[in-house]
Amino acid sequence: MLLNYNPRHCLPSAEDLPDSDDIPVDNELQDLIPHVLKDILALIWEERMDWYFGVDMGIYYAPDQAAIVPHGFLSVGVPRIIDSDLRLSYVLWEEQKVPTLVLEVVSQTRRGEYTQKKEDYAKMGVLYYVIYNPLRKRKPRLEVYQLNNGEYQLLEGEPVWLAEINLGIGKEIGVYQGVEREWLYWYYQQGNRYLTSQEEVKQAQEEANNAKQQVLEAQEKAKKLEEKLRELGVNPNEL
Repeated sequence: MLLNYNPRHCLPSAEDLPDSDDIPVDNELQDLIPHVLKDILALIWEERMDWYFGVDMGIYYAPDQAAIVPHGFLSVGVPRIIDSDLRLSYVLWEEQKVPTLVLEVVSQTRRGEYTQKKEDYAKMGVLYYVIYNPLRKRKPRLEVYQLNNGEYQLLEGEPVWLAEINLGIGKEIGVYQGVEREWLYWYYQQGNRYLTSQEEVKQAQEEANNAKQQVLEAQEKAKKLEEKLRELGVNPNEL
């Protein structure tokens, strides 16, 4: 009697594995910066269900290896939502899709972002590797690499256009959760950036206020015109 044997059934699932490495982030920026990118994606890709952005979540590449936990990663071509409990971790033998982009935010204490992690992501096959180092003064704070023949090559320019996901990524001074500083943003190909949800709400409010002001100004002009006509002995209601 032949048995239907599937080796994947013997591998641990996301429920069996830790969702992270339990190492806390060094500072708040390492949590907030990837959330800016995730929040914007939730707006611009609202209708798409073929992507997932993880923040401080374990990526399991092989059953015999510990999880790699980037500060943020984007995987395109996977279900955005797998069930009501959402993802516990990102397990490659379940997802069948390597993350498209990985983000590391460097703190005062480096954790191999330019060495070991770079090698690990290349071996995994991550197409884009993004390193943001807000403490750098003489070297670029934002570096974006693209995998080519198993090695990462630095992409030039900023914002950097990522053709495979049809988005650019760059840095700019802005306000997020009341904090004004340099953040990472997604960009149009033309070079202008996408707005955060907070900025969109503010912009909508400003547009509504401007429209209201225009209505009030038009009413005031109409009132003055009516008064002028009456001074001239003309009844506006008879025009």
